[in-house]
Amino acid sequence: MYQAKRILVTSALPYANGPLHIGHLSGAYLPADIYVRFQRLMDREILYVCGSDEHGAAITLRAAQEGIEPQEIIDKYHGMFQEAFEGMDISFDIYHRTSSDLHRETSQEFFRALAAEDVFDKRESEQYYDEEADKFLADRYIKGTCPRCGHPDAYGDQCENCGSTLSPDELIDAVSAISGATPVKRKTTHWYLPLDRYEKWLGEWIERGTIDGREHHDASQWKNHVLGQCKSWIEGGLHARAMTRDLNWGVPVPPELEGSEGKKLYVWMDAPIGYISATKQWCIDHEQDWKDWWQSEDTGLVHFIGKDNIVFHCIIFPAILRAHGDYVLPQNVPANQFLNLEGEKLSTSRNWAIWVNDYVRDWSEHTDELRFYLAKNMPEQRDSDFAWKGFQDANNNELVNNLANFIHRVMVLSHKYYDGILPEINEDIDIAGPRTDDEYAFHDSELLFLFDQMHQYCAHVREYKLREALQDLLSISSYGNQLLQFNEPWKLIKEDPEKTKVVLHLAMQYVVALSVLMRPFLPRASDRLRDMLQVDRLSDSGELLRLLDHMAEGEHPMSSGHAIGEAKHLFSRIEDERIEAEMEKLKASQNDASISVPAVAIKPEINFDDFSKIDIRTATITAATTVPKADKLLQLKVDLGYEQRTILSGIAQHFDPVDLPGTEVLVVANLAPRKMRGVMSEGMILMAENEDGKLDFVSPREGWGKGYVVS
Repeated sequence: MYQAKRILVTSALPYANGPLHIGHLSGAYLPADIYVRFQRLMDREILYVCGSDEHGAAITLRAAQEGIEPQEIIDKYHGMFQEAFEGMDISFDIYHRTSSDLHRETSQEFFRALAAEDVFDKRESEQYYDEEADKFLADRYIKGTCPRCGHPDAYGDQCENCGSTLSPDELIDAVSAISGATPVKRKTTHWYLPLDRYEKWLGEWIERGTIDGREHHDASQWKNHVLGQCKSWIEGGLHARAMTRDLNWGVPVPPELEGSEGKKLYVWMDAPIGYISATKQWCIDHEQDWKDWWQSEDTGLVHFIGKDNIVFHCIIFPAILRAHGDYVLPQNVPANQFLNLEGEKLSTSRNWAIWVNDYVRDWSEHTDELRFYLAKNMPEQRDSDFAWKGFQDANNNELVNNLANFIHRVMVLSHKYYDGILPEINEDIDIAGPRTDDEYAFHDSELLFLFDQMHQYCAHVREYKLREALQDLLSISSYGNQLLQFNEPWKLIKEDPEKTKVVLHLAMQYVVALSVLMRPFLPRASDRLRDMLQVDRLSDSGELLRLLDHMAEGEHPMSSGHAIGEAKHLFSRIEDERIEAEMEKLKASQNDASISVPAVAIKPEINFDDFSKIDIRTATITAATTVPKADKLLQLKVDLGYEQRTILSGIAQHFDPVDLPGTEVLVVANLAPRKMRGVMSEGMILMAENEDGKLDFVSPREGWGKGYVVS
């Protein structure tokens, strides 16, 4: 596979209408930072760009709620983002913003070029209009029930509960997020991107990694859930998507285009171009040509995102780039799944979150520790969970007792026996090791083992398997601890001083290697360790590549005669009291939120005639199974007495299907059947949701038989 000369890495532009939580870090920013730091250590030419996404309806909605101007909103959160990223050592080469003049010019030039090539279809259509607010409603201004999972507060473009990409027409019981009124349809004109024209090449590019029969990327390295979501979209048939909106906030459609008045670029047309404008700004600042990064086959583009942004980065943005014709397409989109908190979905509305700015403020001495725990539990292939107790255990057992303990023991013994000077050794002396019952040569075996472990670490990072790379790092320190325990240099020093030198010399080579391998995951700890070793801090300029090259030539990471500094503890234990305080704070913040924010908003008023049309019947669940490739749905068989039905219900995260047979429930029996995930759902189970977002069944009274009509 061709290796690109340079790598351009992007992280999803955070939307400037609210603060960042640890789920954002785990999804798009920490994995990208680890990957970028590694590639810098391997002397790759790499550029890491990001910036605040500052347009779109949600920002004007937040501004209206707070009674301030949109500019104040974006300035507030842009500043918070910068503080959060700096506090967590996310090493962007540039962090830009889409409200800049350069971004507006870049976006308009891009749109203008597509319009000149007749890429768009300009068409009149009916769109939702709020008569009370007297304005057209962008997708984010429309809320309703998700047709996929039944969540009552889905937006017109996306359900944040199940991650499904939606259109406003798909929502059930759609209402205006501005006034709460039921919107009406009115005619308006917009520019549409005809995605259906690109189905063939998109399918070939995503499934086989080829374009027009030519190899573009290794599709086998793309994550299964990324490929699966894209295939599902393409197989379902792509449709034209409007690239403009009726808004008063955003990048204006180029004014010379007929009908542009009052029109702004769709945020998913505008925002990804932010990657390009950020690159342009960096190139201006560093006197480089931005086209080398975006319009050269020598560039490999990699997007780090969360799974809710897969379709936009794998279908819509690539279609826009190729329609323009001059731009590179992504080599990979290693999207992560979602991070939960204490077993529950992170929720900004319920304040069930750990906010990055708060963590940076309250835990500034434990920044690497959070990076470590998030990397250890990174949701690379499936959703994962953050637990405060798990965070404490990972720190105390893996960082303190394993990694830091090994390093401290080696340095203390080196000072005790050799005054901190790495001793000269006889490389022909054999030492015993925990990997075999035989004795073997130090140089030929133990350094080769370390060398192999380091190469395995490198391969895992290149393949975006960051959890496995972190485990490789811990395995090296674990083996170092075993080496000390196996040889017991504190006893061996009395029996065989020369062999003791070999043991501690070898252990120190492991420590030096760890100081480099730690850098992508634990940058501050790497700096502290390098200071203790009295070697230069890493500049992320090829040091790992040079170390591997030297080891391949038989050289040691540290030469005999080098003087190390004072031994210090690299990490410290986190006590129970501090974790308990965070748990109490989390519970209290959720309680505060539940007082001021209702769990479920009151839906628009209906009259009695509307209600009287609903036919609610008692029923009993006779069977329940999971639905393949649908994390939220359960397939239920229900007995209404007079017939059996199949109903899909978005309750999989609340109930174990094995517990449900025999449960008595209430069913909306006259709801029109709807196919979901290839299964026809013939009704709706009535559920109740409390202020914590927990669901439970609305149960019939005791003695009511199956098929009982509830009125």
